[in-house]
Amino acid sequence: MSVPPSDDHDTAPGAGVDADDATATATASAGIDFEDRWRRAVADLDNVRKRQARDLAQARAAERARVAAAFLPVLDTIDMALAHADADPHSIVAGVRAVREQALAVLAALGYPRQDDVGVPFDPLRHEVVAVVSPEEARQPAGAVAAVLRPGYGDPERQLRPAAVTVADGSGR
Repeated sequence: MSVPPSDDHDTAPGAGVDADDATATATASAGIDFEDRWRRAVADLDNVRKRQARDLAQARAAERARVAAAFLPVLDTIDMALAHADADPHSIVAGVRAVREQALAVLAALGYPRQDDVGVPFDPLRHEVVAVVSPEEARQPAGAVAAVLRPGYGDPERQLRPAAVTVADGSGR
């Protein structure tokens, strides 16, 4: 059976050209839309990066100011001690001790307490061994800190530096 030709415009010569033009226009429009969205996303990402860098710089400046402000009382005490430099040497020593205590308090408040305990078990997260001595010489049990040569500051999770220590020998030699 054969189908007779119809008078519809679909079979007319060039009828598919309008549909192809519409498809091409829609595809081009979608491409332009996609490129526009991509450019906006790139610009947004760039703005986020700039904002993050600015916020980080502001946070660092604020933290530096907070730490510096924490040390101002220490400097004030040093200035008072220097103003009385001609005074009794014992009062100068007392002033230096006060400055030391203030500095230790500031470090502790910042989260870095002094670590200088003798007789505690050696902890490689808190201690740096610089010498090993016999338990008899150290008067400490084997494996314990015998002496602190340089104090450490901080906790095992967050340290400025470990304590330099001598340790009582635990090898049984």
